[in-house]
Amino acid sequence: MRLGNAADAADLAQDTFVRLLSSTPGEPLNLTAPRAYLATIANRLTINLYRRRSLEQAYLAALAEVPEGLAPSLEHQALVLEALDEVDRVLAVLPAKARQAFLMAQLEGYTQEEIASRLGISVRSVQRHLARAFEECIVLASLGAQHE
Repeated sequence: MRLGNAADAADLAQDTFVRLLSSTPGEPLNLTAPRAYLATIANRLTINLYRRRSLEQAYLAALAEVPEGLAPSLEHQALVLEALDEVDRVLAVLPAKARQAFLMAQLEGYTQEEIASRLGISVRSVQRHLARAFEECIVLASLGAQHE
């Protein structure tokens, strides 16, 4: 994947090696395919970067639709973007079905039955996925409250 500028590429390279070194602290890595392992890490970080940019662009596009007098301050906009980025990081660690179920419920307003039908899973599985996603959000909120 191409990133479009050298600064993003340098950041991605650094993040890749940080992730590699923090994956097994204190233990030597025994990789049979180190190049493929690095490429996988870099690929996942690139996907996360694009997802965050997409999220930010969607927020800014929605913000552009707001009449000028009602638009939030630049400080408030920065806080919202930071919060969106944190939520995105939380969702990124969830399994795909849990992330999909959470987004369908919270952003699209689907019922648990509709989510189950669309994802081809049981309602009980949807409930478990939603519970896990909410647990992660609660952890994020509690961490945020500790920093204030």
